[in-house]
Amino acid sequence: MNLNLSSQIVLNTIPEQFYRPRTAVERSEITRAEKMPTELFTSVDEGAAHIADAIEKTIRLKADKGQNCILGLGTGISLTPIYDELARRHLECGLSFRNVIVFNAYEYYPLTPDAAHSSITQLRERLLSRVNINPNNVFTPDGTIAQDKVQAYCRQYEQRIKGMGGIDIMLLGIGRLGNIATNEPGSALSSTSRIILLDHTSREEMTMSFGSETPVPPCSITMGIQTILQARKIFLTAWGESKADIICRAIEGQMTDALPASFLQSHQNVEVVIDLPAASRLTRIVHPWLVSSCQWTDKLVRSALVWLCQLTGKPILKLTNKDYNENGLSELLALYGSAYNANIKIFNDLQHTITGWPGGKPGADDTYRPERSAPYPKRVLIFSPHPDDDVISMGGTIQRLVTQGHDVSIAYETSGNIAVNDEEVTRFMHFINGFNQIFGHSADIVINEKYREIKEFLRNKKAGDIDTADVRAIKGLIRRGEARTACTFNNIPLSKVHFLDLPFYESGKIEKLPMSEKDVEIVRQLICDIKPHQIYIAGDLADPHGTHRKCTDAVLAAIDLERQAQTPWLSECRVWMYRGAWAEWDIENIEMCVPMSPEELRQKRNAILKHQSQMESAPFLGNDERLFWQRAEDRNRATAKLYDDLGLACYEAMEAFVEYKIR
Repeated sequence: MNLNLSSQIVLNTIPEQFYRPRTAVERSEITRAEKMPTELFTSVDEGAAHIADAIEKTIRLKADKGQNCILGLGTGISLTPIYDELARRHLECGLSFRNVIVFNAYEYYPLTPDAAHSSITQLRERLLSRVNINPNNVFTPDGTIAQDKVQAYCRQYEQRIKGMGGIDIMLLGIGRLGNIATNEPGSALSSTSRIILLDHTSREEMTMSFGSETPVPPCSITMGIQTILQARKIFLTAWGESKADIICRAIEGQMTDALPASFLQSHQNVEVVIDLPAASRLTRIVHPWLVSSCQWTDKLVRSALVWLCQLTGKPILKLTNKDYNENGLSELLALYGSAYNANIKIFNDLQHTITGWPGGKPGADDTYRPERSAPYPKRVLIFSPHPDDDVISMGGTIQRLVTQGHDVSIAYETSGNIAVNDEEVTRFMHFINGFNQIFGHSADIVINEKYREIKEFLRNKKAGDIDTADVRAIKGLIRRGEARTACTFNNIPLSKVHFLDLPFYESGKIEKLPMSEKDVEIVRQLICDIKPHQIYIAGDLADPHGTHRKCTDAVLAAIDLERQAQTPWLSECRVWMYRGAWAEWDIENIEMCVPMSPEELRQKRNAILKHQSQMESAPFLGNDERLFWQRAEDRNRATAKLYDDLGLACYEAMEAFVEYKIR
């Protein structure tokens, strides 16, 4: 059973020359926009092994000379694969850490002596406790010292690093704001170890790395930019599409204190190690025609013309030969013969993605339509990772499918219970207790006892405490009720609404359990029962909390098992991927785009608003201050505007989809 099929989703095939150049000349050509040496890898494991190779080589070389190897280590989630690989090499290959000295890059401040979560605790869990390093060789800023002693302590930390001979290898992740260690935007190039106030976004990102809702302290004691730049070798790493924008700005942008990672451009021995999704905004990947000759695929041509339209401010059909020649696209003129021919080709390709019939238009010629006209009506199964992703991501499409007569089922894969605030529980508990008092004269003993028990738990609950099973059950009930209300609003019978409660989610913490065969079998049973002609799944693999990816992997694994079993109904099934609140598909990848009128967009908003617990008080809105319905509307309007700007049909809003090909 393959539990990681989402990692094989490749939207744009990138020629190997752009991430694995064969010669120094080829490398120089394709990296001309990059200001730091950058290595791209097809997988996280491959990239982690590359960094581990360099660290192992340095450790062994130093050991052979009877010297210590000094490592500066961060604790971001992106470093975990590297630590896993180093721990494996220690266990399986005899890599010794006896000559290794570690300096922790930062520590939260202030901390109490019994603090359950700290940076050094994370570092111990991820690496130090798994190898044979001498505990006396581990140094970390002290988050418990008195505030009036911090400045002197930081000077001592700097002196200790210098006294040990300086850092041989500094290993860093990059934050969403471009921070390295906890050097926030505004940190100076000359900054040394110091106390710094953490930005809200950084604190949220670090809370996620705790794997719980425990809030991060407001400050941190961090190595400074100057301290980091004194290391003899620096690795900066990031994985996944969610870091693509900030990585591009750090590598290709100007050095500025607004993006501290950009200061690494001044180091003589820095190396950025990323996977292809994290590299997806680099010029050599997203605009390869600007750095080298290209192998022109349909998607790349579409991408180039959309870029050219945005650069010139023209719709597709107004692009001229001069526009192509002046902006590095003369190869397309040679390929198509003229701007007119290229324009018509891409205009028609994009026009054919637009359909008001997401389930297929019965009786129509479907040669150039995204979906088949038959069979009609179709059995449609929509998988929603959380109990609101369906209406947030494809609420307008759901309305179309229902009104056009298709048999629509919704499957909510997780309870979403950690995303409900305690205030919501209190509100519902007050209601049921009041109901018991008014209509039952307080005779229901279970309600009386649970009311007191849960009220007492919430009163004494401390930050970071995991909810009891009863509290999580109530929070799950709240979200189920909201989902049912939204489905009823969209005229979906409750008999077609399924709550799967996949076991991997029920850890009670942000950090989930590993997705397993048990999760897949639950999904597979539902698919086999419905035998859908269409399946919709979450393709928002940049979801910062990871739940979308695991849910998608469960569905893809179930489909793959059915494929291996050669199930007849699967040959008539198509799988469509939607995106949620975090991002939208790039236009070159869109294969179906469903328009919405102003009235339909308002209906979608009303369906989202049925999820009241996820409005202003939702715990995980992220660093985007807009509410989910606002994000959805802005994203759908932006897609429609892009089509309009390209000279295609003008709509109020549009929802976009990409087909997942069952192999």
